[in-house]
Amino acid sequence: MNKPKAKEKKLDVTAPGKKIELGHLHPLTQAQKKATDIFSSMGFEIAEGPELETEYYNFDALNIPKNHPARDMWDTFWLKNPKSKTGNALMRTHTSSVQIRYMEQNKPPFRIIAPGRVFRYEATDATHEIQFYQLEALMVGKDINFANLKAVIETFFRKFFNSKDIEVRLRPSFFPFVEPGMEMDMKFKGEWMEMGGAGMVHPNVLENVKLDPREWQGFAFGMGIDRLAMIKHKIDDVRLFYSGDLRFIKQF
Repeated sequence: MNKPKAKEKKLDVTAPGKKIELGHLHPLTQAQKKATDIFSSMGFEIAEGPELETEYYNFDALNIPKNHPARDMWDTFWLKNPKSKTGNALMRTHTSSVQIRYMEQNKPPFRIIAPGRVFRYEATDATHEIQFYQLEALMVGKDINFANLKAVIETFFRKFFNSKDIEVRLRPSFFPFVEPGMEMDMKFKGEWMEMGGAGMVHPNVLENVKLDPREWQGFAFGMGIDRLAMIKHKIDDVRLFYSGDLRFIKQF
């Protein structure tokens, strides 16, 4: 006995089509892309490195040996695995390790930025997360100086925040991998804000990558991409970036 044929569904060509929802870039991805575009326009090359690092590249080569008190400044995620030739494994605490890897393989003069995710073992709150995105810059040449450093930082901030009124000041501070070291402050809409650390590359760091500090010198600085995005979009809690809440993400 033949089964009755199912009624064919008629296609209503006059019915409105179903809207397909399209995704878009995360606000942190947008901020990183804008930052890298600005530095690229200034002649900086983008360098990348592994998030799973060793203590040599993350600490030792950056003038932070095992007995250095400055190691306490970084709350580190250590991994339980056998030691490698370059020490214990860890999740990188900054992208400065990329600078070491780059300088080992390239000869100066050069200018690079190293954007990427870093990890710190600390309590989370409105301004701290166990992971965040950082951008570090390095410029090495025969006669690179603080004037070059300030000019690059000022140009970047003015382009990123689309404002010609931004001022930059450098305050003395300590970081093991630079000498002298400075804190970078930015005056934005009448308010001074701390934006990151900077300084002239420490001679010991240059020697660790087989560069003669009597011949070469340069500057380095680092800043948080999350903080840049928070200031630009007036966001008061960094945890919103990692919440996965579409109500927040769709605003960008």
